Amino acid sequence: MNLTDRQKLILTLIIHEHIRTAQPVGSNSLVDKYNLAMSSATVRNEMAALTDCNLLRQPHTSAGRVPTEEGYRFFVGNLVGKSDLPTNTRRTITHQFYQSRQDVEQWLKLAVSVLANQSQMASLVTAPHSERAVFKHMELIATRGRQVLMVLVLMGGEIRQQFISMPEPVTQERLSQIAGQLSDLCVRCTAENIARLRGQLGPLGQEILDILLAEMALIEESATGEIYLDGMTHMLSEPEFSESDEARQALHILQEPSLLQSLLASTVMNTDVGGIQVLIGGEGTWEELRQCSMILARYGDPKTLTGSLGVLGPIRMPYDRTISTVQFVANVLSDLVAESLAV
Repeated sequence: MNLTDRQKLILTLIIHEHIRTAQPVGSNSLVDKYNLAMSSATVRNEMAALTDCNLLRQPHTSAGRVPTEEGYRFFVGNLVGKSDLPTNTRRTITHQFYQSRQDVEQWLKLAVSVLANQSQMASLVTAPHSERAVFKHMELIATRGRQVLMVLVLMGGEIRQQFISMPEPVTQERLSQIAGQLSDLCVRCTAENIARLRGQLGPLGQEILDILLAEMALIEESATGEIYLDGMTHMLSEPEFSESDEARQALHILQEPSLLQSLLASTVMNTDVGGIQVLIGGEGTWEELRQCSMILARYGDPKTLTGSLGVLGPIRMPYDRTISTVQFVANVLSDLVAESLAV
């Protein structure tokens, strides 16, 4: 679509004003606020042309214009400039991650909190996940009776915990012995390699081995790692959602793991690490998101371990600042994954 420089300017100003006020934007207010070197009549003519191009719409006959989904898509694709987070903000965020960088769960919780606070929207982060699970370490912890907690750590830091029921009570000493033996035999092995150990262990060790293989199979079947969420109340406070259920419908996608995994698998997980993907109005595919936008990024090491992160908010969102925030946090998480793989 070819727009004149003046049309691009007017579209950009209308989008910025609508993001700020959530109200239709009129020609007089644009001329007065931005001291435009053109008359209100000229602005109205250009607004009419942009409406004909389906980039703006007029909610009511006497009202100003608001951007359409296509208007936002054109804006994001052509008019949003690169915008870095302020230096102090970047320094503060980096320092927070530095303090928790040895604990994968802590930096995932921090990442989703930073995204929610910086964007004032709902946020999500998935744990780094590999298409092929590679064993690093395991622990077996006696709890009560025949219940045992199996803690499985994969290369890259992904952790899975599962309670298993043994045929009879087992001492902690015996459990630690089996966990140590399996950890020595299986380190840096895939499920395929571990399966070759069948027959080399005693009955109890063999039973634990089978449970381990079943868990690794489940991990490889999953499209993403564990999902962390924050900032849900930010969505519900937006004016366009105050008297409707549309925000709750959108949040349902975040809170339903199978739906969210399907969305991520078909969108951002197919992109390059570090790239940004913007979904506006559900892109005609996700009805629950028709009044929302999502800004998503993939992080990690593309050959071994990746995750995704992003924010969910109204279509009327400050795309430049939000894209910068998502991009920065994605870069920080990629650095942390690289550090964990180097250990």
